[in-house]
Amino acid sequence: MAKSAKDTKRSGTSASLKKAPLKVNLALQGGGAHGAFTWGVLDRLLEEEDIEIDGISGTSAGAMNGAVLIDGYVEGGRQRAKDQLAEFWLEVSQLGAIFNPAPSTPFQGYMPTGIGLDWLVGFNPVDMLSRTFSPYELNPLNINPLRVVLERVLHIKNLHEPSKLFVAATNVETGQPRIFKCSEITIDVLLASACIPFVFQAVEIDGVPYWDGGYMGNPAIWPLIYNTSCTDMLLVQINPLMRAGTPRSAIDIINRLNEISFNSSLIAEMRAINFVKKLIHTGKLSSTEYHDVHMHMVSPPDHVHEMNASTKMNADWHFIQMLRDVGRQQMEDWLRTHKSSLGKRSTLDIEKHFLVKPNRKAAHTSSTLKTQ
Repeated sequence: MAKSAKDTKRSGTSASLKKAPLKVNLALQGGGAHGAFTWGVLDRLLEEEDIEIDGISGTSAGAMNGAVLIDGYVEGGRQRAKDQLAEFWLEVSQLGAIFNPAPSTPFQGYMPTGIGLDWLVGFNPVDMLSRTFSPYELNPLNINPLRVVLERVLHIKNLHEPSKLFVAATNVETGQPRIFKCSEITIDVLLASACIPFVFQAVEIDGVPYWDGGYMGNPAIWPLIYNTSCTDMLLVQINPLMRAGTPRSAIDIINRLNEISFNSSLIAEMRAINFVKKLIHTGKLSSTEYHDVHMHMVSPPDHVHEMNASTKMNADWHFIQMLRDVGRQQMEDWLRTHKSSLGKRSTLDIEKHFLVKPNRKAAHTSSTLKTQ
């Protein structure tokens, strides 16, 4: 992102004497409430004055995190971006408490932080209803609390030129991804990117219905490759590639199917990126005509990836804060180990993490990161 007015004023005439900042593109996955992990990653990254975010591609919660960050940055620099992300997630938590489909019980305060919602008396019947009746039947007024949050927090005009924000949604009729950018982005676009078909009515934009972008791009990396000059891509991965064991309940089966489908497009893109990198490194493709992308990744530790998928609907503020703190720590660890590689090399072994059959422990940890 270009410097905000506040940051430019702060730097003054000494800007030309400073070392050129490191640039990085962000690819932000969606994942419901687990998007608070990404909040923590971004919160810590914004504290690195010598790292400049060039472009952001996001889906669902990732798109909202990216939009809120850019808006805050335009309004008042890095600190305002940090504050606005905090305001957004607090609003999500507060509205979540009101619209929670399975209200908490007096015993919930005694349950461990991060436990799923499926133990609640009201959760399973509500989930069953959503599988039996469509949102057109259960929610005929098409109420979406996220619209209220976004309208309170966002200044949409700040997301237009010259920002490099790319938001993915899935065209219901064609099954193809649609990447919205700059002046195309509205609150409806952000809601379309997070439109879970069993929960919300499809979001119509210019007469075309859209569902969650995760089905075809979670997140889409190619818009960053084609529309920015930055070759460093930092993927913030939320959804686990592997979940040990065979799901046996109906809810667990559906949730695992969603994880697999939401990761499939990312795996395909990573395979293509890895293939092009190999051709460049062997001299079969010109590095002047093709981007030799430097891939990096930050992902949650085991205890987050192993959480029940119903925790993605948990908007409890203590849970949200826990995920933020974990995200900050994971970003801190990545910066300490890999920051010096920005602009030079990849720190993600694509083959080991995405293309080769992983062992159960390594599949959902960040231990596969290494300098290539």
